[in-house]
Amino acid sequence: MREYGLIGYPLGHSFSRQYFTEKFEKAGITDCNYELFPLETLDGLRSWLLLKPEIFGLNITIPHKKNVLAQLDWIDPAAAHIGAVNTIRIKHVIGEMWLEGFNTDVIGFETSLRKLIGKNKPAALVFGTGGSSKAICWVLDKLGIAWKQVSRRPTPEQLAYAALSPEIATGFKLWINTTPIGMAPETEHCLRLPFDWLGSQHYCFDLIYNPNETLFLQKARLAGAKTQNGLEMLQLQADAAWDIWQAADSSNIFMDMEG
Repeated sequence: MREYGLIGYPLGHSFSRQYFTEKFEKAGITDCNYELFPLETLDGLRSWLLLKPEIFGLNITIPHKKNVLAQLDWIDPAAAHIGAVNTIRIKHVIGEMWLEGFNTDVIGFETSLRKLIGKNKPAALVFGTGGSSKAICWVLDKLGIAWKQVSRRPTPEQLAYAALSPEIATGFKLWINTTPIGMAPETEHCLRLPFDWLGSQHYCFDLIYNPNETLFLQKARLAGAKTQNGLEMLQLQADAAWDIWQAADSSNIFMDMEG
């Protein structure tokens, strides 16, 4: 039995196990299993994996997308540039273990974002500065979309939430939430943003998929903005992870993205 799984903490919000279980059932795959591994830290990860040679691939979620890089033997150039990994492929060769890191968030986000904005390239405000935001900013750069991160701990390159103004809202018509604020079970929480400044020319994307419509998206929709949650992105990145786990050669996986 080949085993795959998700590492993060906590994992109560994850859809991955159900998604892959259903994927295996629909495809008639009977020799694969997907499990959840709620690890609060990554201390001892390699030693743990050496005792589990049946594990061939892992997804990585909050809070380990950045600190997992130190555990890897090889990192896809795009993931290295982003500084965050959400997919690991594991190889065992003559008793040796080899860990390869990728970022499939970029595939899921780019495809879903293109459906939301079409051929438009509105400048973006990216709320949050964690591992997920790094993948989002990488995609925005690839698409030629100007962006600015907004943080609770701003730097000279980042905006503070308190610095947002009507002029900024007018100039940045794509708002992207990469934080976990508003995610189940704390669905009553929402970023403190000036939603009154939004209008029909704005787009709002929330990486959260549970609930289906966060307060962030609800307030944006009521203000007239076009909205998109993170479910499609999540499904697309999961399928990309599966393709990576099944690929025999890591050298050509993301060539179309980097070319």
